[in-house]
Amino acid sequence: MTIRNLDLTDEQIDEVGARLDEIRSTVMSDLGAEDAAYIRRLIAIQRGLEVAARGTLMFSLLPPAWLAGTAMLSLSKIIENMELGHNIMHGQWDWMRDPRIHSTTWEWDSFIPADDWKKTHNSMHHTYTNVIGKDSDVGYGRLRVTEEQPWEAQHLIQLPVNAVIALGFEFGIAMYDAQVEAAQSETDEGRLGALRRVWKKIRPQVVKDYVAFPLLSGISAPTTLLANLTASVTRNVWTHTIIFCGHFPDEVVYFTEEDIVAESRGEWYLRQLQGSANIEGSPLFHIMTGNLSHQIEHHLFPDMPSNRYAEVAPQVRALCQQYGLPYTTGRLSRQNAQVWRTLAALSVPDSIRESLARGLPTMPSRSTERSALPVHPVAPTAAASAPTRVEASGEAPRQTVKKAENPAA
Repeated sequence: MTIRNLDLTDEQIDEVGARLDEIRSTVMSDLGAEDAAYIRRLIAIQRGLEVAARGTLMFSLLPPAWLAGTAMLSLSKIIENMELGHNIMHGQWDWMRDPRIHSTTWEWDSFIPADDWKKTHNSMHHTYTNVIGKDSDVGYGRLRVTEEQPWEAQHLIQLPVNAVIALGFEFGIAMYDAQVEAAQSETDEGRLGALRRVWKKIRPQVVKDYVAFPLLSGISAPTTLLANLTASVTRNVWTHTIIFCGHFPDEVVYFTEEDIVAESRGEWYLRQLQGSANIEGSPLFHIMTGNLSHQIEHHLFPDMPSNRYAEVAPQVRALCQQYGLPYTTGRLSRQNAQVWRTLAALSVPDSIRESLARGLPTMPSRSTERSALPVHPVAPTAAASAPTRVEASGEAPRQTVKKAENPAA
């Protein structure tokens, strides 16, 4: 696609930033008992589903019990992973000061170590969203999702690779986080330590789902094992689909490190708007996605409790319409089709793809133009020499971002 030129003045960019700050401030100052009741209710529902599923699967030799137990366990794992784990570890509920529901203490039902995930996701991805060379989530080091990524021979098989990633998404992200952590370590011991942390997290998860609970089912052990595996795969495929549809549809824009030099607060907001996509659906659908169907609002306000995204989404969309800003949204089927089509198109070298495309409608370009965001060549000050981070408060970076000499792989 042609990157949309956001023809805004410096004053307008500042206005957009101030308006978005105001939206966030209004919600965050209004948090209270109703919000706390929401997250506690979801935790109770999730745990109730899991207990009911485990009990039902004791009789999983019976097909109705297997279906019911598997369905409840799948729902439980999806809610725990998406609406609970992801959002709690973002610090969305830290304001409650409840040590049981806090970003520093929550450990989710997943192969992924919480501390590793918070480093790559909260610090890297949400700070450097869609900046090639800084945000390793662009393709997760395996997939080519934009023309700005150089083609490699491994991309020829990225469609089947993506299918495998979807089936084992929690394992893939665990290893991806460990790989990022290992790449940042200067010693062999540090790199081995990253792998040990993953194994330390995977081992009890495997014992719980694939040894302990099946054995507790007695003669139903084989069918319970299959049910647990089915529930985990269902959760993995669902999570993969929602995340990819929020980050890799056609209209999403990618950036270079030069694009974020001297990036202002308002420009950071504009980058989040262009680098994210929403998914349309019902209130229940939004809960099942962890409200990541409001991916735009999540990237604008990563520490805002997820139950408030539906409330602020119309305000964000109206602001975008007022200033002529992009607001990408669509049905799940549409977004998913675009993701897979892009992966297919970018799996071959650009020269071959361009040759095949001659005489056919041009595939939307996903390259980055400098006009994607107004960039002002202001030299970073000493106080702004270090890359900004999304702090526990979740506010957008206020300082400029210096070009990194050794960007994360």
